[in-house]
Amino acid sequence: MKRLVFILIALLLLAACSPAAPVEVTRVVTEEVTRVVTETVVEQGAEVEVTRIVTEEVIVEVPAEEEVEAVDAAPVLGELPRNQTLIAGMLTGRAGTPSNFNEWVGWKNRDRGMQNLANEPLWSVDFATGEIINGLATGDPVYNEDFTALTIPLREGVTWSDGEPFTAADVVYTVETLMAHEGFNAHTFFVENVASVSAPDDYTVAFELLQANSRFHTTFLDRWGSTWIMPQHIFEAVDDPVTFEFNPFVGTGPYKLHSFDEQGFWTVWEKREDWQNSPTGILYGEPVPQYIVFQAFANEGAKVVAQLTHQLDAVDLSAEGLSAALAQGDTIRAYQPSFPWVVNNDPAMTGITFNTKVAPYDESDIRWALLLSIDIAEYVGQAVDGTGTLSPVHIPSLGSYPEDFIGPMEEWLADFQLDLGDGEMFNPYDPDAPQRLVEYAEGRGYVVPTDQATIDQTFGLGWYKYDPEAAGKLLIKHGFSQDADGMWLLPDGTPWKIEVLDRVDTSHHAFKNCNAAVQQWKQFGIDAVYIANDAHVTLSDEGNFQVTCAWPAFEPWGAGVDLIRTLDVFNSAFVADSIGEATSGHESRWSSPEMDAVLETLRTTDPADTEAVRLAGIEGLKLLVAEMPGIPTYGYAGFLTWDDYYWTNWPGSENPYTQPYVHWGPFKYMTPFLQATGR
Repeated sequence: MKRLVFILIALLLLAACSPAAPVEVTRVVTEEVTRVVTETVVEQGAEVEVTRIVTEEVIVEVPAEEEVEAVDAAPVLGELPRNQTLIAGMLTGRAGTPSNFNEWVGWKNRDRGMQNLANEPLWSVDFATGEIINGLATGDPVYNEDFTALTIPLREGVTWSDGEPFTAADVVYTVETLMAHEGFNAHTFFVENVASVSAPDDYTVAFELLQANSRFHTTFLDRWGSTWIMPQHIFEAVDDPVTFEFNPFVGTGPYKLHSFDEQGFWTVWEKREDWQNSPTGILYGEPVPQYIVFQAFANEGAKVVAQLTHQLDAVDLSAEGLSAALAQGDTIRAYQPSFPWVVNNDPAMTGITFNTKVAPYDESDIRWALLLSIDIAEYVGQAVDGTGTLSPVHIPSLGSYPEDFIGPMEEWLADFQLDLGDGEMFNPYDPDAPQRLVEYAEGRGYVVPTDQATIDQTFGLGWYKYDPEAAGKLLIKHGFSQDADGMWLLPDGTPWKIEVLDRVDTSHHAFKNCNAAVQQWKQFGIDAVYIANDAHVTLSDEGNFQVTCAWPAFEPWGAGVDLIRTLDVFNSAFVADSIGEATSGHESRWSSPEMDAVLETLRTTDPADTEAVRLAGIEGLKLLVAEMPGIPTYGYAGFLTWDDYYWTNWPGSENPYTQPYVHWGPFKYMTPFLQATGR
């Protein structure tokens, strides 16, 4: 595997590689360079990191015969033509095991180009269009009447990036291999569901199931991760497919692995010579960028500087970073042209997750008390400067979800009550909560919509009341008390300290949610602290935490009314009871017989019966609201910025021809529509 020896420094405009031949004649010029200044300020009672961009003049020596502008087009990594190379930020950061591309085992930073360029799933969801895209499959699965068997039609004419043909044999081999080895992520799922798998012909795969499951095929439906297909001709030649690093990565997507940094900071992909043999090429035509680089950055300031110097084409930032980039960059744009600027059709619901196997968070009243102690306007203001869309349930308020779920649930939400003790009942739902966000945005000087339909779309339909008094009554009901300073004590009389565990990345919504929650709970009288830990995923999977900011429920598909993807993580079969044992279900480790019954209904209901599927989904959402194993706060606000300097025709809100992110699987379907500026 070819290794590049050059270090990728996309942050520094003037650090581009010099020409190979010696330059004898030079001239001195004055140039502006950009640097970042990071300050910690107190905003609304909370310390936040603010990024400012400043420019200063420096003296630079350049070849006399060259124009100064040529510095901007210096090769990427010393050898990739900049005007043929798209540079994207890696959402999940530096790859921990950069030489290992075996996505079927553990986590391998799939968003560094594996899922989004080099792999093609059987099907993909595009949340912007609501479309299910046929990739390696050519159509829908065909089930028998009782959903115990199905066949899947596969696409002809597809080859792996090494030229070998893709056939049904690859699918059969993948499933049988996953079932044969316990070390694979999907081992348990296939063992519990598949009786047999076969290939009636080269482009049909047939499954016999152990039990009725009308959603079995969705394991191959990519939304953010799915069961990928292995190239049989490669994996069958290795002794242990679990420890096999699968390097170089070989996929059926339009790009192939070019090189990667052994320290995990970047991965480079090159357009296949036979791109037309990929589903992307067959469906949409030739991708435009010849090379695509996914790069990790040290911090948000480095991302902003790189984009301002045209060394980063697409990246996710925070609210502060987006503001800095838009203010300083003439060619930088956001998803929306005005407030709230953000990507607001992402089907992820952010929020807070409790470990329901650890006291006192094993009691729903305590979880509800912590919710009622949150002023959601202050919370969203601190987290994302008021740009988040509220949802009172565990799916976001976007697309058809308000019409299909949130709106029809409002009467139930209004009637839902909590028992505060001593016979006092309390209705926590607040349909006016979004108005508090409107007032926050207006107070910040933003131009906000005035028509109710746009307000509902931007800020949501409702959330919950901010009522510290009701929260206190719930705590007192369970033996909590307050000391002379108003600090809350556990039932045994000791001070209540909440440890909120999550990631180091300050621009991530998990970090934003956690710190907003800590601030709210401190104001309520709880000694709350945030613990940033690079091992937060492992710790939360193994139950070694009290509170984290993993999404409070799994993301829905983003298309249609089927919520099984959101609800199935609460299946009791997937939940690990023992702390220290990794769970296959939701981090909260919550489940119930009632939720299992909802899931059984969904598994045995024809997905085409959309009304029955929708009603079952509503019942599942009601259970999550009543028990509140995690608090839904605001829908994922994508602080995405694009630089139009080298590439244009991004899928912004005015032209959402596909989902806008470079880290999602359908990014490969964007590449044929991008336009090079010719710079």
